[in-house]
Amino acid sequence: MSFEPPRSLSPSKVSSFRDCALAFRFTAIERLPDPATVWTVRGTLVHSALEGLFWNHPRGHRTPAAGSAELASAWAALQDDPDYRSLELGPDGAEAFRAESEQLVANYFSVEDPNEITPVGIELTLEARLGDVRLRGILDRLDRTSDGELVVVDYKTGRAPPPAYVQARLAGVQLYALLCQEVLGRRPAQVRLLHLKEPTVITAEPSEQGLKGQRTKALAVWSAIERACRDEDFRPKTGPLCRFCRFRDFCPAYGGDPDRAAVVLGDTHRGAA
Repeated sequence: MSFEPPRSLSPSKVSSFRDCALAFRFTAIERLPDPATVWTVRGTLVHSALEGLFWNHPRGHRTPAAGSAELASAWAALQDDPDYRSLELGPDGAEAFRAESEQLVANYFSVEDPNEITPVGIELTLEARLGDVRLRGILDRLDRTSDGELVVVDYKTGRAPPPAYVQARLAGVQLYALLCQEVLGRRPAQVRLLHLKEPTVITAEPSEQGLKGQRTKALAVWSAIERACRDEDFRPKTGPLCRFCRFRDFCPAYGGDPDRAAVVLGDTHRGAA
């Protein structure tokens, strides 16, 4: 029996399928448990603090002290979060986790002045129909410039990519730009990745031709997903990151059986969202 394709496609799912179709099967099709990591939980914490900075503080009051206060509030709320608790960090680990998160929020103020920003959307969900696929994404922030242009902003708490991988990292945020054009009828003037660890900013200016290319690529990925589901043919893509993959024991490239993953890690869910 073939797998049912997911009901929607997001920039993260596009990247996941391109990175490794087998891992995509496990996460997006079978929806096997995805244990929290220090990196994912830290990203959630920092995103929450930056959201609060814009939600709760008007222009002129978005200061480093306000950012620190928002992180403290998000940190307090995090203590009862199941994902955070599953990390079992201990007192020293928790203190290091918080200190690194505080540094990321502090670094944010070195890449832009939030008092010069006019956000028109924070954690903004956009959804559009592209052919047979429903494309859906959540923008960290959508800004309007002083001359009325739109700018898509994405926060990143991991390291900035080497120059050779910049375009690959921009692919996801370019899909957000495509969503803006499809839903809002306007092409953003810029897409910006704010890498907070270094800190640094990666900026691109979407073109009409570039967004047409993104649309074509998204539809091609969707066709490939449908074909993989129909044929039950999700081929792994090996590389240096395989040693960190939680599904490695079930990968045929390493002698594993993909069908055992659902038995060992959880129930199989056909027709996942």
